[in-house]
Amino acid sequence: MLAFQPFAKDLEAYAIFTAEGKKADITKIMKAADDKSHIFFGELHNSAIAHWLQFELTKRLYAVNKRRLVLGAEMFEADNQYIIDEYLKGQISAKSFQDEVRLWPNYNTDYKPLMEFAKEKGIPFIATNIPRRYASMVYKQNIDSLKGLSDMAKSFIAPLSTFRFDTSVACYGKMVTDFGDHGGMQIAQAQAMKDATMAHFIQKNSTKRTVFLHYNGAYHSDNKQGIIHYLKEFIDLDKILTLSTVTQEKVDKLDDANKGLADFIICVPESFTNTH
Repeated sequence: MLAFQPFAKDLEAYAIFTAEGKKADITKIMKAADDKSHIFFGELHNSAIAHWLQFELTKRLYAVNKRRLVLGAEMFEADNQYIIDEYLKGQISAKSFQDEVRLWPNYNTDYKPLMEFAKEKGIPFIATNIPRRYASMVYKQNIDSLKGLSDMAKSFIAPLSTFRFDTSVACYGKMVTDFGDHGGMQIAQAQAMKDATMAHFIQKNSTKRTVFLHYNGAYHSDNKQGIIHYLKEFIDLDKILTLSTVTQEKVDKLDDANKGLADFIICVPESFTNTH
């Protein structure tokens, strides 16, 4: 039995760290969230640990904030909002909801618990992302291609009159450089339009009283860029809390490369089972 003791630390399922790399836990996250109006949970889409912690954090934030809490997610597109609202109000069945909303393949395992919690507690759940067909237009053509859309279509994206694409924002500049002549500019513009649209619908559904919890891929909020780059025009950065999810070979300490990604970093072993 003693022979197995040196391996005990290797079996940690996850660890939470501050931006500086100090050990933390969900209690510290809740304390940090106490005066925040916007909380971004940056996930790895297939991380079982991230999805479990999302649900646990959501329950705790509801216990504190009740009806002040608003949920929103990258995984739902803005033109499906009315279907989500009908489902949350009990106007349509779960089957109708799942048949008609463009759900991600891992909805049942990873996002359904959040949606059902919102339904049970009467919490708004906001579809923040741009419809994928419009993001595809930007990628295949350019940002100007969206100008020809109808007014109804434009209501599902960030206002084009105020949208600005800035390659000096590191996350976008890196895409342009990494992909180069292989569509780098269009890929970065499509990403920026996704971020701007999510920021738009987050801001549109926020008030002075609400606490908005947003679920998104970590790259959309890491380093307080992406969505936050567009949201900071309306929201004080001091009111924003960010979480990111990373994988490492070991989770006993945070790798230097992962420090500073967010206010809190959830570190999961590379060998941990994924949801898909």
